[in-house]
Amino acid sequence: MRLGIFAKTFPGIDPAAVLAAVKKAGYETTQFNLACAGLPSMPDTVPADAVAAIRVAARSSAVSLAALSGTYNMAHPDRTVRDEGLRRLGVVIDTAAALAIRLVTLCTGSRNAADQWAYHPDNATPAAWSDMAAEMEKALALAETAGVDLGIEPEQANIVTSASDAMRLIAEMGSKHLKIVLDPANLFEHATPDEARTIVAAAIDEAAGHIAMAHAKDRHGDGRFATAGQGVVDFPDFVARLKGVGFDGALVTHGLSADEAAGVAAFLRGLL
Repeated sequence: MRLGIFAKTFPGIDPAAVLAAVKKAGYETTQFNLACAGLPSMPDTVPADAVAAIRVAARSSAVSLAALSGTYNMAHPDRTVRDEGLRRLGVVIDTAAALAIRLVTLCTGSRNAADQWAYHPDNATPAAWSDMAAEMEKALALAETAGVDLGIEPEQANIVTSASDAMRLIAEMGSKHLKIVLDPANLFEHATPDEARTIVAAAIDEAAGHIAMAHAKDRHGDGRFATAGQGVVDFPDFVARLKGVGFDGALVTHGLSADEAAGVAAFLRGLL
């Protein structure tokens, strides 16, 4: 497994400075965001010089680019908003291909029109699933053309909430380019350490063979998110179970401050 962190953990819009900070904090790979190159996360276009600057920064820092963020609300209630998001996703996918980044991460979305990460009671309806699945089919067509994989992350506030949902979508799509990004802290809201361990273990077993990336975020028992190692997620067990199903990709932490990054790197590296 390679140890990584969200590039956006570190401030700045110069890819070289951001990736140098990633390396200094103890990480060898990153989930990159185009905001770290002075662009919108989902831009209209990515200039060739920006692509070149990111490529040079990755090479000079010796930090590999494990994934590129391409999140938009794939279940937004307004189809025109979804159409615009898909158009911008195409730009991100093409950029990933140009940078030889194999994985673009997605958000399966929410019926909450104001916030793609916020719960809405209509998320569990067949109509919400249908809209998201139709969007995913279009996204996969773009990804397959570019030779890029798409990663969906089960999130309690989104349409895909569990490993079971993710596997259902993969089966429906029938594409080898659709993968899972597994974050243990997003598999539950409130749990004791024992409950969290059981939920996470079951998800790993169900998603085995389809996990393209693992995230390392934590959650307190009362539902608040936490820095890895500070909540109820059993990270030694999480990492051991990932190894047990043959996962050898990137373990990428996020939801922490830049000041915490080095300490979390030491904690996670001790488990790898």
